[in-house]
Amino acid sequence: MVGRQVKLWRTEAGLSQSEFGSQIGYSENLVYKVEAGKRIPQPDFLDSADDVLGAGGKLSAMKKDVAEARYPKKVRDLAKLEGEAVELGAYGNHNMHGLLQTEEHTRALFEMRRPAYPEDEVERQVAARMARQEVFERRPSPTLTFVQEEATLRRPIGGQVVHRRQLERLLEVGQLRHVEIQVMPHDRDDHAGMAGEIRLLKLSDGTTVGHSEVQLTSRLISKPQEVQILELRYGIIRSQALTPRESLAYIEKLLGEI
Repeated sequence: MVGRQVKLWRTEAGLSQSEFGSQIGYSENLVYKVEAGKRIPQPDFLDSADDVLGAGGKLSAMKKDVAEARYPKKVRDLAKLEGEAVELGAYGNHNMHGLLQTEEHTRALFEMRRPAYPEDEVERQVAARMARQEVFERRPSPTLTFVQEEATLRRPIGGQVVHRRQLERLLEVGQLRHVEIQVMPHDRDDHAGMAGEIRLLKLSDGTTVGHSEVQLTSRLISKPQEVQILELRYGIIRSQALTPRESLAYIEKLLGEI
């Protein structure tokens, strides 16, 4: 839709794709891809196009819609839930939770996907995950709790430098008053999380939902009986993990070993 609008305004202005691209500082090929719906335009593309074509703010006004469309639907849906949550709890047994990841850690994860993602898809996925971290800045602040398996803290995703920065990020986030990070150490022989990751979101209307993402499948869990089981398991997991204070000390210890 945005591409068609840009093309209509450009044609009305009597500019070729090459001339238009030159005036807004983008290549003719990119203009073609935007107009054909093959590339999502950056906000400054729309601002420059609005100015050059004299659209009176009509093209710039599309930035919000374009920003949302930039991210995969399942990410948009999850971000919407996180944006409405007053409490969020998550247990991760394989990967660092997306809200806790640094940009470099996230990029390394998507670059190792097979089949390999094109570069622009990697950037799209990284941007989407980073955008979700706005939840930390929300006011009033939601209560955010995370339990991470020790293995997710030891795996050097992206190499030593990226790994070190990721552990530093956990220490930074763990200092926030509305965030608690716990570590589940290897030596726990009694463990309620053996069935896999857990993600719970309590919404402002008092309802609680679960969210599950496994390989190519992402689904919302809303049946009360299933949500109740997840809440029970998550509560037990938190009781079995190190306390938040012990966990931050443990992460500092791991950081010192790198």
